Amino acid sequence: MTQLNSYPELTAARDDMRSQDELYRPSVFWDEASSRIVNELCENGIENFRRLPNTLGFFVPTFGTPGNSFTPAQIEGLTATLQRAHPEAKKAHLGLDQFLSGEAAALADYRVLLAADNPTKLPHLHTFSESKVGEPVEHFEFDGRWFSRSALNYLLGLALLKKHLGPNDLPRTVLEIGGGFGTLGEVMASAGIEGLRYVDIDIPPTSYVAQHYLSGALGAEKVTTYAQTRDRAEIEIESLTPISVLCAWQIEKLRGNVDLFVNFISFQEMEPPIVQNYLNHVSRLNTRWVLLRNMREGKQLRKAGGWAGVDTPILSDDYLAMLPNYELVERNVHPFGYRTVDGYHSELLLLRRKA
Repeated sequence: MTQLNSYPELTAARDDMRSQDELYRPSVFWDEASSRIVNELCENGIENFRRLPNTLGFFVPTFGTPGNSFTPAQIEGLTATLQRAHPEAKKAHLGLDQFLSGEAAALADYRVLLAADNPTKLPHLHTFSESKVGEPVEHFEFDGRWFSRSALNYLLGLALLKKHLGPNDLPRTVLEIGGGFGTLGEVMASAGIEGLRYVDIDIPPTSYVAQHYLSGALGAEKVTTYAQTRDRAEIEIESLTPISVLCAWQIEKLRGNVDLFVNFISFQEMEPPIVQNYLNHVSRLNTRWVLLRNMREGKQLRKAGGWAGVDTPILSDDYLAMLPNYELVERNVHPFGYRTVDGYHSELLLLRRKA
């Protein structure tokens, strides 16, 4: 019998979540996903979260399987077929392996990053190398530094942002909603920004995984956790450590000003009233810049009786309508976003608060 792991802080956060307004509880899609993820973490241990099937399927993105939609059986079959038919074709074998493993796609993103980034300008992106906390099943080394798909997604988004930053626009206070396992916090912590504060707001269990990851990657003394802020009536951003992970409902308690708000690939998985509420708070915090990455066409519709998908997809222009105090600076699929093989567009939107 498998020995289950116990995570009291995670249990407490999920218990607290059940008493919150429905705007801060997971929708049908994430309610089912969260239950699966919690069970998986308890069975396998949070120290292995970057190699577990459900985390890989929901918030640890990959270039290779499952992100490229090839199953391990299909990869094995394609590789075996080429080996049987053309055992001597060494370059073909290398090319197929780099394609199926995701290395070719990762290298393509890395090349865009090198071409787009100005290493003399803050925030520094050229110094980043990702930690191995969580035992990643997919990690690529380029020029002596390590990257996951999550890391390259954020680095490309920040490269787009840097094109538009003026001398007085350096983002020292960064707020993210739905930060996955905390990658953006790790990126910003190595960006050379003095006085940086990064705040990740999410639902448990992903919030708990993020605080575990960031504590391991950066040091627990640098990370404020949910347990440390759970009973605060107000949370002043200036009172927090450089890195903080809060739960969704705590956004109402947050006080201060934000330079940069980020959401990558999680608003598309929420229903419109939930996203509108979050963006109202983003505006309340006098956020200067907003950087979003989500599907232009929205998430797939949930089928009757099912849980995968959403009831009302949010399209790109819906985000713009939800932020009337902001102007669109740039929208981008290539080179910083991504067009899927079946024709959908993972699009970056950069907005600036109107004067």
